[in-house]
Amino acid sequence: MPNPRPSLPVLKHFRNWLPALDHRVWILFVGRLMSQLGTGFTLFYAPIYFANQVGLSATVVGLGIGSGSIAGMFGRVIGGTMADSPRWGRRRSLLLSAAVSVAASFLLAIAQGFPLFLVGNLLMGAGIGLYWPPNEAVVADLTTPEQRNEAYALTRLGDTVGLSLGVLFGGALIALTGLYRLLFVIDGITFVVFFGIIYRFISETRDPNLSKTKMGKGWLVALGDRPLLLYFVINAIFTTYLALINSALPLYFTNFVPRPNGMGLVESTISGLFAWHITFAALTQLPVARGLRAVSRSRNLMVSALCWGIGFGCIWLTSTAPTGALIWAVLGLGWMAIATVTYTPSASSLVVMFAPDAFRGVYLSINSLCWAVGYFIGPSIGGWAMDQTPTFAQNFWVYAAFSILGCLALLSVLDRMETYRRKHPLVVHDA
Repeated sequence: MPNPRPSLPVLKHFRNWLPALDHRVWILFVGRLMSQLGTGFTLFYAPIYFANQVGLSATVVGLGIGSGSIAGMFGRVIGGTMADSPRWGRRRSLLLSAAVSVAASFLLAIAQGFPLFLVGNLLMGAGIGLYWPPNEAVVADLTTPEQRNEAYALTRLGDTVGLSLGVLFGGALIALTGLYRLLFVIDGITFVVFFGIIYRFISETRDPNLSKTKMGKGWLVALGDRPLLLYFVINAIFTTYLALINSALPLYFTNFVPRPNGMGLVESTISGLFAWHITFAALTQLPVARGLRAVSRSRNLMVSALCWGIGFGCIWLTSTAPTGALIWAVLGLGWMAIATVTYTPSASSLVVMFAPDAFRGVYLSINSLCWAVGYFIGPSIGGWAMDQTPTFAQNFWVYAAFSILGCLALLSVLDRMETYRRKHPLVVHDA
């Protein structure tokens, strides 16, 4: 008689391979995957819906969505401050972020004009901003320094998988029903589920024995921390690289990459390339984090910078090599996936190492603000470059590749600062 459960050894091996983390980190992973599933439903389809069906102009839609980014910057500052507050802490800050996001989703679901559309985007940006500092502080609270790379890799994996599935299912739902408003309702429901998961399963993780300091002291300490300020500059460069993938690269593939019977890749090919990028990043997220666990965080970022350089070089070759544009595009996006999964967990772990325990939320809000800076710079310079001559647009990726030399020089300084900080942690006295 054949073995009725032949896959059990494989499952057991897989379970043993997964990182041994506090169960609350896994619960947060599931909650984040659910909420990002809803975000993926609306991310690409909100501009189409409000421009083509509600009747708002493309300029007004862009203004409304951009306002959410500004609100997100304020949300990150407030979220980090609240996460460090004994009165609010991590749990209440996360609950507030989920509640604000629920309100935003349902407002967007009923919006028929610009006022509600604007308010919905402001609330959505604020909710996302409020979320990041306490979420990353919870992960730091529940892990040891040796576990943090894998723990942050796991939370990023939840984001990637949830967002990808949301985009996929959202597109399928629109194709079947054409009901764009249903996407926002589903988005709101996923945030309700996220709220329930936090309320039921995540207790407060801020150490009650931490000293009570004045509300603004964490910001004074952080803004005077030289290693953190250098890291801010470096991290803004990395997030600019990430933003170029989402903004300039699709335009470049559309307008400047040759194909056998013309210029510019077709939409289905571009979609396939980005699906490959996201899938490869998801598959390599945990293995890369585990493989680089013993390496200092600054040196992990050096590895990421080198991967960015190789990736940008491959993208340049898509339009300059005699043949094989599609192969170079696949290779370039593959290297960029490795660069991304090397960068994201290492960056958060490094910030936690720099931060005094009492000010983790503030330090992580500064880390999150780097994303706002990079996602302003990247689309701005990338869009400008794609508006120039074909030669300049093609050579732009070489310039991006050479920019890692400056990044590596800054990282070598940061590596020395990291070594010193590990031996001499920052001590903050009560005031």
